[in-house]
Amino acid sequence: MASESIEGSPSERMYAALRAAVLHGEFAPRQPLKPQELATRHGVSLAVAREALLRLVGEGLAERLPNRGFAVPETGAARWRQIAEARALTEPAMLRLAIERGDLEWEARVRAAHHRLAGTPPYEDDRDAPYGEAWAEAHRRFHRALLEGCGNDVLLDGFDRLWTAGELARRWSGAATPDRDADAEHRALEEAALSRDPGKAATLLRRHILRTVDALTRLP
Repeated sequence: MASESIEGSPSERMYAALRAAVLHGEFAPRQPLKPQELATRHGVSLAVAREALLRLVGEGLAERLPNRGFAVPETGAARWRQIAEARALTEPAMLRLAIERGDLEWEARVRAAHHRLAGTPPYEDDRDAPYGEAWAEAHRRFHRALLEGCGNDVLLDGFDRLWTAGELARRWSGAATPDRDADAEHRALEEAALSRDPGKAATLLRRHILRTVDALTRLP
């Protein structure tokens, strides 16, 4: 009998379930994530539950509290302004590098990623989540494709972590900004990047990043 695949292992299933629960708002901000309680609920060992929680910490979807275990991150305006500030400082600089260093293969990846994003419906059925999972993944891939031409894995690893941490903010603010033309913003980003205009592309990306947190901080 073949051994269980990594994707189907208890550790991977536990991590995937917890990640989805946090992103979908099933836990309140600052709510404790108790390893033993979660292990019992999901029918796994305490070690598996702690491993999954540590992976969420690495992604910015959980916090490790000194002597107090784990908790869902704070979702207040100050937290998301910090994430947006970090992204607005680093990603435009990465995009400038990508425009300088990116080759034809990079251009093709950007075009393909934007084509998929533009063709993916943002909503799925009647779900309460502001955006569907397919759109969220296409959105992430487009933004990462824009930056991959920079050729710096350290910077790209930082992007991955900040993106995941900021995903909660995007989902929260998305429903509050229905008049936002995200399609036009993404199209303008693609055009500026592929026309090799680093100044315009960097300005558009910074504005795009900050619009989400600005909308969020206007919420009551």
